Amino acid sequence: MEQQKSPKLRRALGPVGLLLFGLSYMAVATVFTTYGIVNQITEGRLPLAYVVALITMLFTAMSYAAMVKKFPVAGSAYTYVQQSYGGATGFITGWLLLLDYLFIPMLNFLILGLYVSSQFPSIPMQLPAFLAVLVVYLFNVLGIKLANRFNIATVAISVAVVAVFGILALKMAINDPNAPSLVEPFLPGAGGFSPILTGAGILALSFLGFDAVSTLSEEARRPGRDIPRAIILTTLIGGGIFIVVSWIGAMAYQPENWKAVPQELLDSAGVVLANHVGGSAFGVAMVVATIAGCLGSGLTGQVSVSRILYSMGRDGILPQRFGTLSKRFKTPVFATTLVSLIALSCLFLSLDQVAYMVSFGALAAFSMVNLSVIRVYLFPRGQRPQLGAWQLIRYGLLPLVGFGLSIWLWTSLEPMTWVVGGIWALLGVAVMALKTKFFREPVPTMNFVETDVILGEHHTTSMSPQAVK
Repeated sequence: MEQQKSPKLRRALGPVGLLLFGLSYMAVATVFTTYGIVNQITEGRLPLAYVVALITMLFTAMSYAAMVKKFPVAGSAYTYVQQSYGGATGFITGWLLLLDYLFIPMLNFLILGLYVSSQFPSIPMQLPAFLAVLVVYLFNVLGIKLANRFNIATVAISVAVVAVFGILALKMAINDPNAPSLVEPFLPGAGGFSPILTGAGILALSFLGFDAVSTLSEEARRPGRDIPRAIILTTLIGGGIFIVVSWIGAMAYQPENWKAVPQELLDSAGVVLANHVGGSAFGVAMVVATIAGCLGSGLTGQVSVSRILYSMGRDGILPQRFGTLSKRFKTPVFATTLVSLIALSCLFLSLDQVAYMVSFGALAAFSMVNLSVIRVYLFPRGQRPQLGAWQLIRYGLLPLVGFGLSIWLWTSLEPMTWVVGGIWALLGVAVMALKTKFFREPVPTMNFVETDVILGEHHTTSMSPQAVK
């Protein structure tokens, strides 16, 4: 009886709100976030790196869409892997996913501080970054409806400035006789595909919007229908924008120019590019768009990770306080507060450190979600499914390709990323060991009960917030 009285997440988001949430998380202007870093790594072939990343992410996005139909609850990859391979594997996947989600808000606040400081050198980047953490925390606590309205505004500002950039850069490229050919940015450089894969591995962080959408299954009005659609559309629209914008930028600012850009300016490469195509006034507009995009993406990032922590706390794998909601705001305030405190580490970390760690956690989770589709659809527990050729392709071959591509990008990341990621994974094993009394007890998992949740056009089962051992 007491469980029925406990507050629940509000089902307030429709298809448009979910899509905007995903695009806001991806931050349309995020193409400029790692613009300088990846251009140097890929020898100016950023558009090609985005193409490789998009292909990989599309396979994975289809796997997410398939899993959310089976498990329409908060928790994302953590929930999917847990229900496919058990509590221990699910926890480690969720733990690695936390690395991704905990670093995403840091990344946005760090970029915001760097861009403000690039325009106002007398202001230390830590001050605007700290203020951004505070603003995002307040919006997150006050509820998903307010956060959704904020997302609409930030997406609109980012799209407007990126569109103006595209027009100015295209005009400059057309009038420049030394501009590269139309296909050159999509061809490997002297280093071959190796630097392209490394760059694509970093760019995985740009596509996390579809994973963020999956964490809102308990706040969507029709999760079974709208969440899968929003996942695919977020990936396609966001990826398409990234490719087009980076291609136009490569035409206006030749690849070899990035070799001469000082290291300290690579972190705010968007301003360098904006000044080049539109002058200092447009550089200021780019800073404004970046601030808006970072606030929106930082907000959606904190919303997502707080829901994952809420789901893990509700299951019993984390302390119970994580799995509680504010009676007044119906939001996971404790989890949100902790995430905001961790985000303050953006005040002393570097951009490349954070970018690599986000991609490490994301690609690890993506790999396991692809495998989960194969386990759930082709080898369900206690059943012998009768599958046709299309089902074998959709739930067997495509996820297997997505798994292979994710592993390919994952292993292309810098070696130091693996060291830090390995330490984080070992820390997760230690937490799990303490929770299970050194593996003498099973890892808590979720139970299924019949509910009234409407998924698509019919009633189906959903997860209860009870954890069972």
